[in-house]
Amino acid sequence: MAAGQGIPKAAAAAPDEREEVEVAAQLRSPESLPGRLAFWLGVAISLGHIWLNTFATMSELRASVLHFGGFGLMCALLYPAFRGRGQGGRRLALGIDAVLGLAAVSLFVYLVLGEPTFYARNGAFHWYDWIFTSLAVLLGVEFTRRTTGWTIPILIILAFTYVTTWGAWLGGILGFSGLGFETMLYRTFYSDDGMFGQIASISYSFVFMFILFGAFLVRSGAGDFIIGFARAVAGRMIGGPGFVAVIGSALMGTISGSAVANTVSTGVITIPLMKRAGFPARFAAGVEATASTGGMIMPPIMGAGAFVMASYTQIPYLTIAAVSLLPALLYFFGVACFVRVEAKKQNMTVAGEDAPGFLQVLKEGGISFFAPILLLIYMLIDGFTPTYAAGFAILASIVSSWFTRNRMGPRAILEALALGARNMIMTAVLLVAIGIVVNAVTLTGIGNIFSLMINDWSGGSILVALILIALASLVLGMGLPVTASYIVLATLSAPALADMITQAELVRAFAAGNIPESAKAILMLVAPERAASLGGAIGAEAAADLVSRIPADMMGTVTSSTLSPAILTTALLSAHMIIYWLSLDSNVTPPVCLTAFAAAAIAKSPPMATGFTAWKLAKTLYIVPVLFAYTPFLNGDPILALEIFGFALIGIYALIGAMEGHLEAPVSWAMRAVLFAIGVLILWPNDWTINFVGTAFFAIFFAFNLRAGRRRRALQVSASSA
Repeated sequence: MAAGQGIPKAAAAAPDEREEVEVAAQLRSPESLPGRLAFWLGVAISLGHIWLNTFATMSELRASVLHFGGFGLMCALLYPAFRGRGQGGRRLALGIDAVLGLAAVSLFVYLVLGEPTFYARNGAFHWYDWIFTSLAVLLGVEFTRRTTGWTIPILIILAFTYVTTWGAWLGGILGFSGLGFETMLYRTFYSDDGMFGQIASISYSFVFMFILFGAFLVRSGAGDFIIGFARAVAGRMIGGPGFVAVIGSALMGTISGSAVANTVSTGVITIPLMKRAGFPARFAAGVEATASTGGMIMPPIMGAGAFVMASYTQIPYLTIAAVSLLPALLYFFGVACFVRVEAKKQNMTVAGEDAPGFLQVLKEGGISFFAPILLLIYMLIDGFTPTYAAGFAILASIVSSWFTRNRMGPRAILEALALGARNMIMTAVLLVAIGIVVNAVTLTGIGNIFSLMINDWSGGSILVALILIALASLVLGMGLPVTASYIVLATLSAPALADMITQAELVRAFAAGNIPESAKAILMLVAPERAASLGGAIGAEAAADLVSRIPADMMGTVTSSTLSPAILTTALLSAHMIIYWLSLDSNVTPPVCLTAFAAAAIAKSPPMATGFTAWKLAKTLYIVPVLFAYTPFLNGDPILALEIFGFALIGIYALIGAMEGHLEAPVSWAMRAVLFAIGVLILWPNDWTINFVGTAFFAIFFAFNLRAGRRRRALQVSASSA
């Protein structure tokens, strides 16, 4: 078997790769000379990154430049500059690609040879510094153009020139006096906020090691086990194939953070199963696209954005993954509710396919899936870094495969190494190049301006801010991958959203009378007429008025003295998690929804109609972030999180029933309004009394609906027998 063959093409793809159909169609064949070179280069890059993340002592700057150089060369080999016509045109394209690929590698050579003297002359540019730093920017633009289309390159160019040129032409709050090209190039290449800074170091360490781990899991047969496991669990349920898609995509999400890769790797099996069971093609494709999108929020591998979030917030990745589990399950539960309702609408009774035995599936492939993941989780809990944990999990996936039919030998190991590197190309060049945009935002302070604009437009309302951020993420998602969209939005709006959530907690503390003496002194200055009431509970309205009067330069002092560090950390994490979740909507929201389009191609359904169906099925993508904003869902308290989770399960089912007009039986329009109100009561934040009342109303409503459904089915059975 030729190198690279026999592996599912899209399985375990890089978290958040764009994978545009037009770009993928231009990839060079693995059997071509560049494809074969890329195979062995991928093996070398993977081995090099394993060494880099375990034993090497290389500086982060050099490691980041080497990372970009290696994947830049792979990108040049596999993604041609243009589709040449005839043999001469193809040779010309290959020649250009070879030059650009070697140019990417030359950046590392320049850094090794020139870095000591560059610092010795205090950063003064010589002619070759101009050449190589400019080359880094141009290569970032070109490689992202090849892998993601034109949107990101245009954004990079606009960000770079805003700092150096046209920012000075703008008036008002968006105006920027400007920096020279030399200063901008220096900060782009050498600073921690530039191309080879913080985000690039995340790319070559955490992101790549987890992608490589996913590639080894898939090559060891875990992908086949996931589908078999899902069919064994849900295959005999009403609407079973739909639940198979949800469960399979959720499990695939634990080893792959890519929505498109998840769709095409599981959808080729689940979508035909759903269609044969009686689900409409558009619905089947929508279920797969929506469930696959959830792979990017499913621990332990949540996509590149989760690692960037850990770096931005300084919250350990393990903590982020741990608190993300219940919200991710809520997301998949919402999709499963739509499947259940649709199955009831279609009067399905049994699954359309025979399901394998549960014990048989576990015996044949369970060890190849669970052993490496359990080892990974154990090592993370035990305090190992994510890179070390991923490295040992890779070894565990090889060893565990020896106890299955997919025993990994030397050839399979080489193929997994090459697959991991190949799947990383888009993410690697994206995360390095997007550093130019982050650098521009940091230099100009436009992030603070954007935060002030959000505060102004929202009028201090968290709900309005969520709507504004959701709209912004949708617009950005039309041209940016999810990770890039999250990075841009988090840089611009996360501080404002975190402050708004923090101030809401401050209002709650003041209303309850929890005001420390240090805060009282400041409050007496800004509101002396309320001095007498600061000794006890003052009510929500008065507390909100007090918070609104606190000057911005004193807000930090009041907040830190009143709220615990845990509350402040939860507010920061909630803001970033909200933005990350909302950034996912571009996968399933028309007019640009590549995950839905990929599913539509498999189901042979209309792409745009499939996109609207997927958008409808992904409603928990908007419901759960509201819980992040208004409840302590992410504060790390498992008992409290389970309570919120339990009510959310019921509330989401009620809301979906109201949207669909169906639970166990049809629901009239009048009753849909009642059911919607019940769902809102169940999800109402921070008031268990209202939640229990809503749950009681839903229990009564569901009992009557269940009875109506049974009567309806009995009438249908009697009518058919007659």
